[in-house]
Parts: sequence; structure tokens; C-alpha cells
Amino acid sequence: MKLKEILLIHAGLLLIAMNVHYFLVPNSLAAGGVTGLSVLTNKLLPDISIGLIMICINLVLFIVGFIFLGFSFGAKTIYASFVLSGFVYLLDFLFPVAQPLGEDILIQLLIGFSIGAFGMALVFSQGTSTGGTDILAMILNKYVSINIGKAVLMCDIFIAVSAAFIFGVEKAMYGVFGVFLNGFIIDYVLQQFNNHKEIVIISEQSEEIRNYIVKGLGKGTTMHAAVGGYSNSEKQVITTILNNKDFSLLKKFIFEVDPRAFITVHDAKEVYGASIQKQFV
Repeated sequence: MKLKEILLIHAGLLLIAMNVHYFLVPNSLAAGGVTGLSVLTNKLLPDISIGLIMICINLVLFIVGFIFLGFSFGAKTIYASFVLSGFVYLLDFLFPVAQPLGEDILIQLLIGFSIGAFGMALVFSQGTSTGGTDILAMILNKYVSINIGKAVLMCDIFIAVSAAFIFGVEKAMYGVFGVFLNGFIIDYVLQQFNNHKEIVIISEQSEEIRNYIVKGLGKGTTMHAAVGGYSNSEKQVITTILNNKDFSLLKKFIFEVDPRAFITVHDAKEVYGASIQKQFV
């Protein structure tokens, strides 16, 4: 792994651990995943630290995963799950929290889950996950043919609802709300990390613009011929995919060389295939 990747993964794991330590555990919020299971278990076994409980649950889940899935989840996921457990253990040891940070559980849930979800998005953006209920979801997907995303949601909601038997119905409802809030924030943050735009340009200066994209920005383009429906004249259409920074530079350049250029822009939520640096030949 590269240094930047390592730093981002560990920063994300630390943020998740902070959510667990400062917000979930003090407020008895079991919002799915291994952290939710650990919060429930800690209520039944209060003398055992959350971090140690997480390590034990992860060990069990990885053993089950090896039995039913083989080695289909990567070493980075195993590493991340135990580093997360270690961070939670260290926070509990170094900065113990005896009670919630405030009386308003909703604002704590919103802040805590925003921190944790941002951390998970950092981890996911580096092609890693924290394991946990993902493993159960993969098993369900393999043997029951349930979509992995739905399987993860099912597992997390089941854990959150189970909190009703230990912490009461109100805490369970907060936990279920947290599950959906967590997923929404993760999706939003990941979109920002991978925020690219598909730009379509029709201009009388198409060759000059193409050269700027290829040589000035170092990005690829697709060129194709078109006929104007109104003018019936042949035109060159340029298509490219750029991040926000490069698009701003391109837009400024286009308006300088051809203020009459026609430009359409679409958000590209996901981009696959060739490298982002050379999307098209």
C-alpha cells in the first residue's frame, strides 16, 4: 500500500472508533455492524471493554467467513477490522467516557454518525472495508442469492432492532435511524471523492479545445462528427470526463477561445474502464 492510502485508511478507522467511543457506547446506540453487536454485548458483559469485544466478534466472523467463503475477502479488510478494534480499545483505555457528552441524544447521533460515516467513506474510497456484517452479507449472497447491499442492510437493521430487548424501543428506533443515516452519508461522501463530470462540447474551435484537453490537462477525449439540425452543417462533438478542478480550467479556456461554444455537463457518479487520466483513446 502507498503511504497516502495507509494514512487515509487509518484516519478513517480512527474517525469510526471516535464515533463508537464517544457517541455510540455512552448513549447505548447499537446501529448495526460489529460495533452494534459489541455495544449490545458490552451491556451484558460490562467488565469487558468494547475494543476487546470487537476483536473477539471479528475473529468469530472471519472464521465463519473462511469456512463458508474461503479467502474471498482481502487482507486489507482483515487488517482494517483489527486496527479499528485496536483504536476503540486504546480510546477506551486512554480516554474513558463515563456518560454521554450531552442530554440531547439526537444531536449526538447526528454528529457521531456524520464522523463515523465520513471515516467509513475514507476507508471504502481506498478499496477496503471494515469486515464485520459484510461477511454475513457475503454468505447470504452466496447461499440465498440476496443482493449484498440489501443483505448488509438486513443484518444492520436486525442488530439495531435487537437493541429493543436490551436498551428499550426508543434506543432501537434511534439505532434504525442511524443505520439509514450512516448509509446516506457514506454514499454522499463517496460521490464527492469520485465526483467527475461528463462534458459534451460543440464548438467552431473544436481542434484547439481538443488539444487543450489532451495536452494542457493531460486527459482523454472522444471526437465524433454530427450535423446541426438547424444549420444542417457538419460539426465536431467533443466528449470528455473531468474532475471539478479540470472542468473549471476547461470552461475558462473554452470561453476565451469560443464564447459561443455549446456545452452540456452531466454528473458521472461512477467511472469504469480505462484510467481516469486517459478515459478515451
